Amino acid sequence: MKQFLFLILTFVSIHIMAQNRPETYNYKRGVEAIQNEKSEEALDFFNKDLAENPKNGYSYSWVAWLHLNDEEYGRALTAADLAIKHLPKKDAEYMIFAYNTRAGVYLHLADTTKAISDYTAAIKVNPEEPSSYKQRAQIYYEQGRYDLADADYQKMIELKPGDVMGYMGKGRNANDQKHWDDAIKLFDYVEKLANDYSSVYAFRAEAYIGKEKWNEATDDLIKSLAIDWDRKAVYMLSDLKEPALTMMISKMKIQSAKSPNDTKWPYLVGTVYEQNKEYEKAVKAYSEANAKEISPVTYYRMSVCHFALGDFESAMGDIDNALNIDSLDEDYMSYKANIYYEMGKPLQAISQWTKVLSHYPDSYWAYYRRGWFRKIIGDYDNALEDLSMAIILEPTYTYSYDARGDIYKKQGKKELAEADFRKIIEIEDTPDKYECIHYAYQSLGYNNKAMAAMDSIILRKNESSGVYYDAACLYSKMGMKEEALKFMEKSLEKGYRRFAHMEVDEDLDNIRNTDEYKALINKYKNSKDKESTLQDTSDTGSNSLKDMMITEIPFVKEDGICKVKCSINGLPLHFVFDTGASDVTISNVEATFMMKNGYLNSKDVVGSQRYMDANGDINVGTVINLKKVAFGDMELNNVRASVVRSQKAPLLLGQSILGRLGKIEIDNSTRVIKITHKDEKNF
Repeated sequence: MKQFLFLILTFVSIHIMAQNRPETYNYKRGVEAIQNEKSEEALDFFNKDLAENPKNGYSYSWVAWLHLNDEEYGRALTAADLAIKHLPKKDAEYMIFAYNTRAGVYLHLADTTKAISDYTAAIKVNPEEPSSYKQRAQIYYEQGRYDLADADYQKMIELKPGDVMGYMGKGRNANDQKHWDDAIKLFDYVEKLANDYSSVYAFRAEAYIGKEKWNEATDDLIKSLAIDWDRKAVYMLSDLKEPALTMMISKMKIQSAKSPNDTKWPYLVGTVYEQNKEYEKAVKAYSEANAKEISPVTYYRMSVCHFALGDFESAMGDIDNALNIDSLDEDYMSYKANIYYEMGKPLQAISQWTKVLSHYPDSYWAYYRRGWFRKIIGDYDNALEDLSMAIILEPTYTYSYDARGDIYKKQGKKELAEADFRKIIEIEDTPDKYECIHYAYQSLGYNNKAMAAMDSIILRKNESSGVYYDAACLYSKMGMKEEALKFMEKSLEKGYRRFAHMEVDEDLDNIRNTDEYKALINKYKNSKDKESTLQDTSDTGSNSLKDMMITEIPFVKEDGICKVKCSINGLPLHFVFDTGASDVTISNVEATFMMKNGYLNSKDVVGSQRYMDANGDINVGTVINLKKVAFGDMELNNVRASVVRSQKAPLLLGQSILGRLGKIEIDNSTRVIKITHKDEKNF
């Protein structure tokens, strides 16, 4: 079970940092180092304190927390045990802190029983503190024990009837159980408590979808997205079906017309079209978004769509535009390598992967892809080296074994080849894990098992053109030409357009020279979908570069991350310049320091925000308003930021803010960020 948790609630951190307790020099210096985001320095001070005061439970509690943040779970567990042993039992705040820290360690060790026990112990220390109820309820929710989760959420409501989290938790539980009416009643009440809380509309939309009330559902999604980039709402967009799909697109277009300078709506329209494989419409929407505010992320999405259409020249132009803005983004660099290959330029692709690895030497994916490309051109020795490195870095990625085993087989190294193919079967041990097991079975001579596995994969991924291409390859390798051609046609019908790869893929050798295969390729390679005519709007739109000014801001690079000096409400800090992020985040340690020292006050706390990740886990953070963020000669006013407990950087600026600035270019040679914007300093 994957857990969303990072332990310490903001108010607990503020309270325990504000009261240092021990008066020893090293302890106090350790707390100061935590406030300054200097974790290594803090750990050193706390360890020095423990050398002098081996029974100081306060130092042990912070050591446990620091080790947990560094994912050193054994050391964190040992320190948490000692903290609980030596802390004064009457110090409720620190006892709760220690129990919650240890519970977090147990969660990462997948021991939910002990985690629940620790949260229960924390509740016994102070039954009036809602934080431990919330964390325990989350575990019960993930276990499907809704009655216990509801009881904890109800206790939160009793303790803080004006706070939305207890109601939201019960509403989420009701949604999971398809008790749609109960959920809607709860979310209606939350709306009354906090009508600017974006997630309540997203969760209520889920309930309305369950009741097939499409108009209400899409209205709620619009409300949620109008407030901010609510992640659950964005996540739900990708899963909408008719009639809600068309309704949602229409309503987003209306919002775009109402807010002609807001890039959000055309971008979201593009994502919906892309998810539904309407790539030309997606490109058109993304182009509209870029005409309002140029973004490397939008160029990247356009590149992906052009790639899916088989228009690799346009895909290359788009990805180059993204790289011109953010030259070291790993995703953009990697995608360029793949485009080179699909353009029939494997040597340039290999060179591009080498460039990726020069900046990201621990990327198993880059080693795998470079190795695979080298295999294609017959450079087996270097391919084997790359594929072996990929396996060392990520031993569960089965395609690396398949490619390496295929090379060993060609070289007559039967035992090595069979070992790799059997490793695939060992890893993909259940049908839900099947990816390339069919190739392993075929290579080992188990054709019936290979076909059965392929059928299972098709059943699971029947919307993917790639899965039918894999089936064509499998049946071609087995010499079953008629079946291979049927699957090839199905793949092309579903939009497979990687013709350069098809020309060199050895798996198709048995069908490539047949008249039927040639006819299929000619039919689809020469066809053009003229449903719509796209215009290149990358240099046009509402933000002409004429009469614009350029601001240059110096930055430093730390571990490949751009950091820029700034000040928040007058406090000197650094922010991480991240064009790939969507939101603005600040660590809870930094927020704690600012609250304690007057850079933030209670009026700056505007609520809470739930975030859903790709696994469906929901993370909760406090939402605060940063009145003034200044850097260079530019100033951002009223920046909404989410307090993120796992975020080590003090401030990360994402697209919700960067989109307000203008065209952004990162010049790595001179270490400056160039922002082309209107002749204004306040945004």
